[in-house]
Amino acid sequence: MTSLSKIEPEDKNAHSGSRILLVDDDKNILEVIKMRLELLGYKVVTVSNPRDALKIFKDQSREIGLLLSDQRMDEMSGKELMEECLKIDPGLQTIIFTAYGTIDQAVEAVKAGAFSYVTKPINHEDLALKIEKALERRELLGRVAYLEHLVERHFQFADIVGNSPQIKAVFKQIIQVAPIDSTITIYGESGTGKELVANAIHFHSRRCKGPFVAVNCAAIPETLLEDELFGHVKGAYTNAVSNKDGFFRQAHKGTLFLDEVGEMGKAMQAKLLRVIENGEIRPVGGNCAQKVDVRLIVATNRNLGKMVEDGRFREDLYYRIHVVPINIPPLRERPDDILLLMQYFFKKCGAKMGKDITRIEGDVIEAFLAHSWPGNVRELKNIVEYLVAISTGSTITASMLANTALVSASLASQKLPLKDAKDQFIKKYLEDLFRITKGNISQAAKYAGYYRADFYKLFKKYGLDPNDYRNASNTVKTKDISLTD
Repeated sequence: MTSLSKIEPEDKNAHSGSRILLVDDDKNILEVIKMRLELLGYKVVTVSNPRDALKIFKDQSREIGLLLSDQRMDEMSGKELMEECLKIDPGLQTIIFTAYGTIDQAVEAVKAGAFSYVTKPINHEDLALKIEKALERRELLGRVAYLEHLVERHFQFADIVGNSPQIKAVFKQIIQVAPIDSTITIYGESGTGKELVANAIHFHSRRCKGPFVAVNCAAIPETLLEDELFGHVKGAYTNAVSNKDGFFRQAHKGTLFLDEVGEMGKAMQAKLLRVIENGEIRPVGGNCAQKVDVRLIVATNRNLGKMVEDGRFREDLYYRIHVVPINIPPLRERPDDILLLMQYFFKKCGAKMGKDITRIEGDVIEAFLAHSWPGNVRELKNIVEYLVAISTGSTITASMLANTALVSASLASQKLPLKDAKDQFIKKYLEDLFRITKGNISQAAKYAGYYRADFYKLFKKYGLDPNDYRNASNTVKTKDISLTD
């Protein structure tokens, strides 16, 4: 629904949904009411035939916010016209004209969704007041729907966290491809969030009210995959005691996400290709094909193009699913997002476990920044969850990194004498803090757990100048990484 702004008296047609559709089979009434409403600043579309009015509304529903209709008309009642229009735009407001003898019908129309009714002969002051209130309600409904959309949209992007150019490019692609029904292939290493991206695409698509069904092809044995995807009919095999809908039927009118499609064998690839081409599935043991309306999104951590060259993936299927490719960068290629992800998952895991994590020691931050993250966001999330689980206070300390990949990698890379290694570590840590905070001394000191005066002495000792970092372009906004914001 389009968000509507308030219609001011000086320009009642400045916004979408401000037109009035006036329907009455008495043309004299149409002319009088139209003239009075236009004097008040409204733009009015008049129609004497309700079926013609319905056709006009189908074409102009975005511009029409209010229906004024007589209840008793030959081809269609005002209530019936309203009900047909509400199927097109549930936010439409309706006022019914009724004679004293048909007030009961008008009341039924209000129960069915009309805003109000006006008895004939029409009191034009009463009508003007009800029109104003009806359009105000239309505006309010539009604003509520818009706010709900913003909240839902934020929620659906919540787990796809980042401020780097690479992840922003993924956000942009999601918005661009969501409205179309083309098949999408998501490429990315394990743990990069391919299912989250697929879910976000579904949520922002026209199919968002339909089901989102996610299937990990690698987790299902090849011998069972056909049955899981297409279902079976009763008696198809020994244990098939009843009909079963497969994932394609479960995703009807929605989105089916096939993860790790590169693990699918050649026989199943051929059957998947047939479904994509014909829009039909054939359950195991069935004789009749079934139509399915499904938007397909697939994902893989493999190079499907190389698999085609090697003869391990069908070329015709590759071109059918490779319509819109989306590449999710690994975490090591977007290090600026690490602290944002830390903040997000520490807050989320802390809330889930009932723990209030407010501070992370500088050594912990440095360990996160230095790690290569072969398991990507999933690995980071798992480590954060572990640290929150073993925490006994509000601070995550370096000692808690024992038994994690972070401390193991750090120790393995140390080849310098202890003093030199310590100095090197501290200098790099300070450099990273200044890069992240754009040279903001107070914020950097806060992350390091130092008072500003002591921190000033520390970075001077290592010959660092915060001014060198204040114009850096590849940094994360400071306010986005504070756990106490």
